Formats: sequence, structure tokens, C-alpha cells
Amino acid sequence: MRFGIFSFVTDEGVRPDVLARGVEERGFDSLFVGEHSHIPADRQSPYPAGGELPAFYYRMYDPFVALTAAASVTTTLLLGLGVTLLAQRDPIQTAKEVASLDHYSGGRVLFGVGAGWNLEEMRDHGTDPDTRGRLLDERLNAMKALWTNEEATFHGEFTNFDRAVTWPKPVQEPHPPIYVGGNSRFAARRAGRHGGVWMPNSVVVPEAVAPMMALRDEVAPGTPVSMFAVGSKDRTLLDAYVAAGVERITLLLGTHPEAKTLDRLDNLAKIVEEYR
Repeated sequence: MRFGIFSFVTDEGVRPDVLARGVEERGFDSLFVGEHSHIPADRQSPYPAGGELPAFYYRMYDPFVALTAAASVTTTLLLGLGVTLLAQRDPIQTAKEVASLDHYSGGRVLFGVGAGWNLEEMRDHGTDPDTRGRLLDERLNAMKALWTNEEATFHGEFTNFDRAVTWPKPVQEPHPPIYVGGNSRFAARRAGRHGGVWMPNSVVVPEAVAPMMALRDEVAPGTPVSMFAVGSKDRTLLDAYVAAGVERITLLLGTHPEAKTLDRLDNLAKIVEEYR
């Protein structure tokens, strides 16, 4: 069983390089960081977890900057994007960023993507929320073409380019693994369609693990599952994930200054030690 860490990396918390070194030193295999380009001040979309939107959502580092810092001070740590909001990103530029990070890190990128929940944020990028699923799929396909061909041409509903040449190519072949975030059947199906990994947010109680895996079996049979942002330290929930055969459990680490962050990492390392 592999264990990773997910954290909202901000300008008010621990530096991303310090965090990454601490995560690797304690035996976790991966560090995932999130993305929000901005939070519209007149946001109407409800926060998926309920209640007020936490302050750290407003202060997140750009994930590629944070993970480049992480790559610079680590040697084996996998660098997870959890998740890139590709429906509101340019696919050519994002393909370049992913490939550059994978090349610089020696092939350590896990490319997480999601359709997103903040409708106002999407609209600010010119994205129609009603078509974001189709847009996400198409942009993934366009990026694969750029990664795997010396000269790529792509024509779709939203994305069009002729004879594009972009380097570097990713170290990982044919490209970094694609992790699809989201708890819906659409997300699970998308993971299967792209030959990737389904990365749903953690359930709350052990009894919910079996229905989640049944959904995977229905719409994307055989697709690996990586549990994301597991905030509960309940061993019965961890046991249920292990019994279900998920490939990784990514534990949620709060956003704190350096000393408190490293102390909490120590506590998480003790919890997962028995599963290694």
C-alpha cells in the first residue's frame, strides 16, 4: 500500500520545498498540491464540503511552481497535481508545463485533472460550465498528441492546431499517468476512457467504500483507484481502503507553518507505519 500527502500550499503556510523534503523523509511516496487560479469575489457556487470557503483557497501557489520547488529538493518523491483545472487552461501551454516538470524531475509527475466546481472561476477563463466535461476530455486528447508526436495536429470541437512542435517531451512514456479527480460516475468513466487512475475524494465512513468501488466496477472496470484527501485517521476506514485494493491513500495535511506541519507529518507517518 502506498501513502501520499495532499496539502493546500499557500504563501502563509510551510514553503513547498520544505514540505516536500519532509514528506519524502518520512517515507510517503507522493505529494499532491491543488490549483485555483483565483477565487471570484462574487462567488455563488457553493463550497462542495459545505459551509464557508476556507481562507487557504484564496492563497494557493501555482501548482507547477510549487512542484518545481518540490522537485529541486527531492529524488524519489512523486509530484502530484491534485487537481489541475484543465477545463480553464490552455492545453498547449499546460502540455509544455507538464512535460517540462516531468523532464526536470526525471519522470516523477502524476498528472491529476478535474472538471472543477467553481463556476464563476471557469467563466472568468471563458469556459462554459455546461460543456466543461467535453472540453476536459478534448484537451486531454490534444495534450496526448503533443506529448507523443514530434509534430502534432489536432482538430476538435474546442481545440484546433496544425503541425505543432513542442519540446521537451515527458520522460514517462507514453506520458505521465493521468489521475482523474471527482466522485461522480463521469469522473470514473473519464479515468477509464483515458487509461488513467480514478482519484475520488475520500468517503467519510467505511461502509461507503464498497459502493464507491462498485461504481468503478460498473463504469470503468479494472481502472485503478487512488483515494484523495483522506482526512480521517480512523483505522477502520484505512482498513476498508486497503481491503478494497486501492493503489494509494493520499492523506490530507492541513495548511500550517513549518514546525506544526512537520509535527503533523510525524503523526501521520506513525499512523500509516503498520500498513507498510
